[in-house]
Amino acid sequence: MGSSNCIGICTVSLRPCCRIITGYGYRGSSIFGSGQPKLNRKVTGNLSKLRSRSHDRGCSSQIVRYIRVIDPNRRDFSGFDSNWGRSRVYSANSRVGCRRGSSRRRGVLVIPNVASDIRNHSTSVESQVKGKTSFESIYIQGGLNVKPLVVERIETDRGDVNSPNVNVNVNVGNSKGLNDNKVERELSDIEEEAWRLLRDSVVSYCGNPTPLNYDQVFVRDFVPSALAFLLNGDAEIVKNFLLHTLQLQPWQGLMPASFKVRTVPLDGSPGEFEEVLDPDFGESAIGRVAPVDSGLWWIILLRAYGKITGDYALQERVEFQTGIRLILNLCLKNRFDMFPTLLVTDGSCMIDRRMGIHGHPLEIQALFYSALRCSREMLIVNDGTKDLVTAVNNRLSALSFHIREYYWADMKKINEIYRYKTEEYSTDAINKFNIYPDQIPSWLVDWIPEEGGYLIGNLQPAHMDFRFFTLGNLWSIVSSLGTQKQNEGILNLIESKWDDFVAQMPLKICYPALEYEEWRITTGGDPKNTPWSYHNGGSWPTLLWQFTLACIKMGRTELAEKAVALAEKRLSMDHWPEYYDTKSGRFVGKQSRLHQTWTIAGYLSSKMLLENPEKASLLFWEEDYELLETCVCVLNKTSRKKCSRFAAKSQDAVGGHTTPEGTLPH
Repeated sequence: MGSSNCIGICTVSLRPCCRIITGYGYRGSSIFGSGQPKLNRKVTGNLSKLRSRSHDRGCSSQIVRYIRVIDPNRRDFSGFDSNWGRSRVYSANSRVGCRRGSSRRRGVLVIPNVASDIRNHSTSVESQVKGKTSFESIYIQGGLNVKPLVVERIETDRGDVNSPNVNVNVNVGNSKGLNDNKVERELSDIEEEAWRLLRDSVVSYCGNPTPLNYDQVFVRDFVPSALAFLLNGDAEIVKNFLLHTLQLQPWQGLMPASFKVRTVPLDGSPGEFEEVLDPDFGESAIGRVAPVDSGLWWIILLRAYGKITGDYALQERVEFQTGIRLILNLCLKNRFDMFPTLLVTDGSCMIDRRMGIHGHPLEIQALFYSALRCSREMLIVNDGTKDLVTAVNNRLSALSFHIREYYWADMKKINEIYRYKTEEYSTDAINKFNIYPDQIPSWLVDWIPEEGGYLIGNLQPAHMDFRFFTLGNLWSIVSSLGTQKQNEGILNLIESKWDDFVAQMPLKICYPALEYEEWRITTGGDPKNTPWSYHNGGSWPTLLWQFTLACIKMGRTELAEKAVALAEKRLSMDHWPEYYDTKSGRFVGKQSRLHQTWTIAGYLSSKMLLENPEKASLLFWEEDYELLETCVCVLNKTSRKKCSRFAAKSQDAVGGHTTPEGTLPH
């Protein structure tokens, strides 16, 4: 270890970690850990085991104290509590930090109203962390206007963290089974390059990362990197990411879209600086849109961490249970909306620019459904959560029915819409959303095959968006939001329309692209979202891992292998671009950033999932028939019978076609 020191800032229930991994400038590359991974050329069944190695800057652990500041660059965001702009700073003790020349840098974390049970108006809490770590005298004051946490003393099984000789690491927990059935093989050249690039995206939190490409840590973009590390046995990196993003969650429940490392002068200490993690909740985003998917991805990742590592103690900790509840409370609030789907604006998900997906886009609904299923598994049921669990079950039931029944499109369903009557004012209306048949686009009439189908992109009153959105359809398969037949139909459609969805580079983010006057009106003439580019029909290699996961679940691994082999031919040669342009995905995107980490991680995750299908099975969900049978019809107080979904077991009916005899849909 070197002679210089640095400190990573952690939650009050975590031993301080001496290194925090952030992305080396690439969007989606920002990841947390306790050391840079080292690549082994020899790999086992779970691919290479990245091991920690010493860096040029050493670390010594010190007790953490907490101070409060008001960041002048933070401001209130319209529609949220006035405390939104107020931040809490975690700082190391004086005389401790990273030295660089004559300047001293201290790890500091800007946190608006930390997510924890401390927000439940309590004046003191007891740590619920399992193991030998104990915390004394953790005081919380001020109710909603929570003052900084004060940790008077932290003891560990390895001694007092005040000792400069203690090497503090994060306890990863039980990783039993992660390296079972090892089968050695050599990394290919492209895999070795990919792991090297992923390793090179790791920098010291206390250092000064050079901003290349994006200088933000995007929550959604980190997920494929997290999956790659989890499958590779490096759970510590993911654990730290989950902990630190949880710290950035305000008590309203929203997770940040991203955060960045910002260096500011240290007041009263000329020549000294602080590094702060500055979260973005939409104030800096394109279009100033609050992220809806960040919290959903965070819950999905937390469940994946537990499934792969076996460390379920993390999700059972009080601050994580509270974080889950806050996200659910935000999503399950009563609103002026008749549907079980989430109502959102344009730009609230992966498609973060104006693309006409405001309303109830499929991507958000599929992630919402997945997050609800994750939460139902992870929530500890007690008197304080039983009502929330009931609400989750009811929403799952209603949401699955709604999507299966009204979002599904195949030849039979489209022909049914073609014959719709309009202006049906009654509860018995067949055309419940007053869809005009003329909305069926001309491209769809000749494009939809006889076999196969998909879930449409959006549904609102008098509006159906018939575009195919890949992420939403893939996650509908992964989460079993669609029926078995629907899931099979989606992959059948992709196979039959391979040249449209894949061609020379997988996978189209949506199909088809908006063109001509429709593009100008819908996107506002967005020069980045020109036809067959970026989010308007561009090809995104990062979608490979989600496609692979869906194919493994449905027993169609040959499709995933074909897509991965196709990507391998070009990704390295093209320097791992973020996206590709043109209808066939032939050109590197005109504004595509190179060496994109979630492109790299998506490829590596796909390779590992294909080689370890037993690990893939931990990440998807099978049909929950008990959930289907508890579907409650909103009209059950009338003479109509209670809605039954039992027919889903026999797969006799595909959502969107029929309902059981004697029953009515929601």
